Amino acid sequence: MSGDWGIITVGRISLREVVTVSESGGDARKLSVDGQEASPDLTRAELVARHDNLLALEGTLVPVTFIDKPERNGYYTVESVSADLTEHRGDVLKCDWKLSLTRLGTQGETDLQSRLTGAVRANPYSLAGERWHAPPIGHYSYYSGSTNPSSMTRAGEDGAITVYRGVPASFSPRWGCDPTKYMRGRVRFLSEGIELTGCDHECSPTDWELSNGLVKVVPSGSATLDVQAYTGGGWRSKLWRISDSITEVTSWDAATLLHNEPEAVIVRFTKSLNPGRLNLDLTLRRGSRVVEGYLHRGTADTLTVRLATTEANTAPASSGYVTATANDAAGNRFIVGSASAFTPHASGGLSLAATTRLDFFLGVVAGGGSAAAGDAATVLRDQYIGALPERIYGVRR
Repeated sequence: MSGDWGIITVGRISLREVVTVSESGGDARKLSVDGQEASPDLTRAELVARHDNLLALEGTLVPVTFIDKPERNGYYTVESVSADLTEHRGDVLKCDWKLSLTRLGTQGETDLQSRLTGAVRANPYSLAGERWHAPPIGHYSYYSGSTNPSSMTRAGEDGAITVYRGVPASFSPRWGCDPTKYMRGRVRFLSEGIELTGCDHECSPTDWELSNGLVKVVPSGSATLDVQAYTGGGWRSKLWRISDSITEVTSWDAATLLHNEPEAVIVRFTKSLNPGRLNLDLTLRRGSRVVEGYLHRGTADTLTVRLATTEANTAPASSGYVTATANDAAGNRFIVGSASAFTPHASGGLSLAATTRLDFFLGVVAGGGSAAAGDAATVLRDQYIGALPERIYGVRR
């Protein structure tokens, strides 16, 4: 974005701000805006991704902010989107887009309500899990009815994010947030370096990144996954191997987005077994110290998740996790766990025999033996057991 144009940001997407927006009053205040993106200035890949990202907005609640018209900043529902993709071969590729928005209100009159639904993960350890929640960095006035949860902060690449612990099950929390801050601490999925909105994309199975500012997962050339933790002001890497009894995965054949919102992203990776297939679903939530995994194949086998480089480890009895016995060079200890009755792996990991599926989580105990209370191994396990899907609604304050 250059020259005399401002920027309009709709959710994750930054667009060239146009001179005029059209508005209408009444019970449902409307705002319509249209513009054009072109390559050049954008690369071809950026332009096509922006076109697809725009189309994914329809029906969603989004923060909208303007550089030149900040009085229009607020929360909106995207009622309709259209985008025309035009290519003059060898010359220019352009996207002419239109957005029709219904205004929910400014940050001063709109609460965001997080509805945490579902059940905790069934497990053989009789664990109730922990009901927790992490709104965006910069939110304020967190309200959960007559019972206040406890809270802690986790320092990530985007800044310090607040995690609320012991959120009451009888109330859907409400909170406020300046629209300009809503995307801080979000979960991102990048394909070939471009952040994607929605799920209708061709995703690279070899060049991708899943991150929430605390955990980053990328492919590894020497293992299956490189799971990184942001601690001590930088990213600390652990390599993990995923396998059945025959195949150790070193590459994926396809990647598919199943869910892609700022509060959580789920991506599925597929590996051909010739015949058959092995699927891995990775879920990352805003504010989480761990990435969640779900490994599944068509026929039963022994499924394994383990460190690529062995570290001394322990699996406390009836614990649901395996962790290192000493801090690594970054002052952390790896942790891997499951809601299934697994067998610990000597390298530092877990396996399950004669099964078609294995759930697990991967991450680190930040601070190792001196971890903050909310980052202890048992807390990370409990937050995995108790993690619930989140749906966000805009409600009048």
